[in-house]
Amino acid sequence: MILPDTPRRFTVEEYLLVERAAEFKSEFVDGQIFAMSGASRAHTLIAGNITGDLRNALRGSTCEVYQSDMRVQVADTGLFAYPDVVVACAPIELADTSADMLLSPVVIVEVLLPSTEAFDRGEKFMRYQRMPSLQHFLLVAQDAIRVEHFRRHGDAWLLEMYGSREEIIELGAIEVGLDVAGIYERVL
Repeated sequence: MILPDTPRRFTVEEYLLVERAAEFKSEFVDGQIFAMSGASRAHTLIAGNITGDLRNALRGSTCEVYQSDMRVQVADTGLFAYPDVVVACAPIELADTSADMLLSPVVIVEVLLPSTEAFDRGEKFMRYQRMPSLQHFLLVAQDAIRVEHFRRHGDAWLLEMYGSREEIIELGAIEVGLDVAGIYERVL
């Protein structure tokens, strides 16, 4: 028996059918669909700065950079998410012929929002870690110069913290140094 206030659970197939026809984006976690809210000016600028810097640095390489519209499927964890910035490199693996679900991210960036920060740094990161392709995970604050860089080292994840404009975040898996000052240009 389903209780009246028990949220409806959706199958992956139902989620994808609804999501691909929707005018707005939603993430999917364990059968639940969560509508995504709009972003602040700071959030949008930070994500755009990172996307632009990565795209320029990776021009001519086998890597592609996506900003917030590429869905990432974390196989076998029940998570379908829209990271703020994603980098994937050849061979790029997509879930199906719709070409709108990435399976092989190398870098994922989440710009933190107060409403999603706990999930981004907790449950979402725990699920992202199960993706063998993922080598770098960045959590970027929008209200202070603060970037947390989790880097895969074998079976462990090493944390490096950045809090100064003068620092460079080394993303070794894609051979790019991301300038902290560039991340926060026109923001802080």
